[in-house]
Amino acid sequence: MPVSEISRRQAVGWGLGAVGLSACGAPQRPRARRPHRTAAPGADAPQKNVMRPIGDGSTAYTGTQPRQPATPVALEPGQRPPQFVVFSWDGAGEVGTGLFARFLKLARDHDARMTFFLSGLYLLPEAHRTHYRPPNNPVGSSDIDFLTDAHLRQTLQCVRRAWLEGHEIGTHFNGHFCSGPGSVELWTPEQWRSEIEQAHTFVTSWRTATGWKAEEPLPFDYTRELVGGRTPCLLGQENLLPTARELGWRYDASSPGGEQRWPVRKQGLWDLPLQSIPFPGHTFEVLSMDYNMLANQSVNSTNAPAANYPDWREQATQAYLAGFERAYRTNRAPYFIGNHFEEWNGGIYMDAVEEALKRMADQAEVRMVSFRQFCDWLDVQEPAVLARLCSLDVGEKPEGGWAAFLAPA
Repeated sequence: MPVSEISRRQAVGWGLGAVGLSACGAPQRPRARRPHRTAAPGADAPQKNVMRPIGDGSTAYTGTQPRQPATPVALEPGQRPPQFVVFSWDGAGEVGTGLFARFLKLARDHDARMTFFLSGLYLLPEAHRTHYRPPNNPVGSSDIDFLTDAHLRQTLQCVRRAWLEGHEIGTHFNGHFCSGPGSVELWTPEQWRSEIEQAHTFVTSWRTATGWKAEEPLPFDYTRELVGGRTPCLLGQENLLPTARELGWRYDASSPGGEQRWPVRKQGLWDLPLQSIPFPGHTFEVLSMDYNMLANQSVNSTNAPAANYPDWREQATQAYLAGFERAYRTNRAPYFIGNHFEEWNGGIYMDAVEEALKRMADQAEVRMVSFRQFCDWLDVQEPAVLARLCSLDVGEKPEGGWAAFLAPA
């Protein structure tokens, strides 16, 4: 039976256990931005974030590397929209594999921006695990591992560098509970607020928790930076959204199995789902996430026989490219891809993501942006233009071409 959605137990942020050390290196100055990439929210954006700064200044912006984003530009009448591609990473912790640094370099080489959904527990030392009080679960419990001190330091380095290079730091929340009575699927809006506030505290108070007072703070204000997230196992969105809107979030990326169409708002936030894309060699489609490639290849194993790896790597690469081509050649729907810093099945999914990104980046009118930057672009478009874009079905070309389809009414 095809697996087209994430298993509730083996899903986003699943599995650690890598060994060895690596570092992200020194932060680099952000590149100049393309005009469409970032700006203030539109007039119809959700209300102002009501959370207050918490903690010890661990995310106090120092002003040493100011971000100077350009204002996104609305489409001209009859203008073909860019092909937006968003690569996002769930968990976003460095566990000694060097994968965080690898994809930061890849992004820099191809002028791409990404979204890193940071798990709050990755900045909380395990010795302080009882500071975490997960809804409907024992104090200090978590379904993902806490990081070692060495890996926590590396994660801080990578998160710092990522933001300075223009990427977005979102949230993957904390304990990643996907099953049983404590599952995030059952959390109330109030419990989601508690989870978010704790994630915020862990990201803003890591110097107090670690005792590393000599370390530089992260270079951003997380109260302002945090405008979206992805829930564990893509569960619990309905009860999350009222709280997210109250906190001033602009989008949520937790919907599973969305179609490759232009997005709409859901409870006031942009709903930016993982998408169903063609799976080469099969008649069914697969979710646009590395774990779902794995689930359709080796099912429950992350260390299957290596003889399968070349074919599976190519199949995953071609799946990502098939989804891209379908949008790029037809309705230009934004393309969302989810990933994990994991070496499942010999690292073939990391290789597939890298190869797909390189091939997409070579195409004209492709813009590799973060979710936040994509929302900036959406918010300056004319509502009538967005309505026309949303009317296009999966794989549907605009009738009469883009000039006629988006001509003034």
